[in-house]
Amino acid sequence: MSELNTAEKQLQSWHAWLASNRGDRARLRRAESPEDILLTDAFFHFLEKMDQAVPNWSQQTPMLTSACIAGALSHVKTDKQTPSRIHNSKANTDRKTASFAEQLAMPPEGKNKAPMSELRFQQLQKSPTVDDFYRRIIRAIRLLDGNVNVVSLANDIIHWHQEFNQPFGRHPAKRLAVRWATDYFTALPKNKD
Repeated sequence: MSELNTAEKQLQSWHAWLASNRGDRARLRRAESPEDILLTDAFFHFLEKMDQAVPNWSQQTPMLTSACIAGALSHVKTDKQTPSRIHNSKANTDRKTASFAEQLAMPPEGKNKAPMSELRFQQLQKSPTVDDFYRRIIRAIRLLDGNVNVVSLANDIIHWHQEFNQPFGRHPAKRLAVRWATDYFTALPKNKD
């Protein structure tokens, strides 16, 4: 099994663990910033679990990034693994799940409006600080009523932090904002004007 699959399974396992450890979940939810999360025992439990599955997770992943993931996952009620509407074709037998950005654009059953407006989506993409990004991620999770693809969310948080801490590369298509925009605007319901 690859290290990536192990990390994904561990993230899902830790999210499930939170459901039966309501006190830890509540402490993480009360944290207003990733720095507040660093001061909780639940965060150190998260690091311990991730280090068991992925050797050197805590050395490879910056503390604030891990804290942001742990805090965000505490707000997720259900690990929603729905088929992607934009990345699955009839010819492709390897089915992909909807990404976090795609979920933000997919209207809930019986509705025709995206959970997150274009304005809020653009604000999330352009978050100027770690704390601002964290608050907006939590707001996005709430707009999805806590039903989020856990693995996609965690990967996106890692990607955002990497880009925030390092200058952009020469390949715009590899940037998180471009990938998010592609998934969001492709999945966004089109007006029939």
